[in-house]
Amino acid sequence: MDNKRDLIIIGAGPAGLTAALYAGRSRLDTLIIEKMATGGRILMSEAIENYPGFPGGVTTVELIGRMENQVKDLGIKFENDEVTGLDCSGSKIITSGGEYSFGALIIASGAHYRKLNVPGEKEYTGRGVSYCATCDGPFYKGKKVVLVGGGNAVAEEALYLTRFADSVSVVHRRQEMRASQILQEKMRKEKKINFILSSLVNGINGGKSVESVRIKDLISGGEIDFACDGVFVCVGYEPETQFLKGKIDMDEAGFIITDEAMLTSAEGVFACGDCRKKSLYQVINACGDGAVAADSAYKFIADRSR
Repeated sequence: MDNKRDLIIIGAGPAGLTAALYAGRSRLDTLIIEKMATGGRILMSEAIENYPGFPGGVTTVELIGRMENQVKDLGIKFENDEVTGLDCSGSKIITSGGEYSFGALIIASGAHYRKLNVPGEKEYTGRGVSYCATCDGPFYKGKKVVLVGGGNAVAEEALYLTRFADSVSVVHRRQEMRASQILQEKMRKEKKINFILSSLVNGINGGKSVESVRIKDLISGGEIDFACDGVFVCVGYEPETQFLKGKIDMDEAGFIITDEAMLTSAEGVFACGDCRKKSLYQVINACGDGAVAADSAYKFIADRSR
């Protein structure tokens, strides 16, 4: 097996696929390595309505399928493998199946939503359990939803959901929200939002879709089944960057720090998409990240060959 490539891309989500598209059009010998299914976290949502060019929305399976086919038409190769280490000085990565050398590397390993890990969460994901209000909020017009969490992201998601849902109940384990005071003030002014504080969601119930959540009051110890049509879990992200610890600069949460060219602290190593530290985690800017990373990688390789 030839293990030398101009460019290696870790991850085949929207960021990695876009990077591969631009790399392929630059005629770089490129390999994508993905440990799971092509598409990544986006496939947890059934459809996406805010991606340009698809009035009325598009299923995530169709969108990713189009991206994948476009990349494969350029001759880009895919390898199903897991990257376990990075050797920056030797310009190579270590995988479960061996080692690969690269001229440049793009890390697009993504992030996964932090889960509640309660009964019913896995079973109803995509059938009433969601991790992205921006992605799935429009599906809950006139519905009653529960939002779990207490930070700024929760406040922003709750306010966004009021555009669609008739009722947004925010469940948080502490007596006080962690969101900024300005956001909390906005939430309390919104009649559709109500708070269930000092409480935990410890179960999700339903039939074909979510019908209720089991809520435990941490003060009294009592539990109730709270009727709802959907549950939005917003307790943070966990980047898929464990294999990079000590190799490149990351923040405390493990998100990769880059400059505007997507360059990391290591020469010839770029990062894009949801594994990168930034302010918005959406498909559209993941693709933008991927395009920039591929362009930067191409320029890096071209400069070194002169």
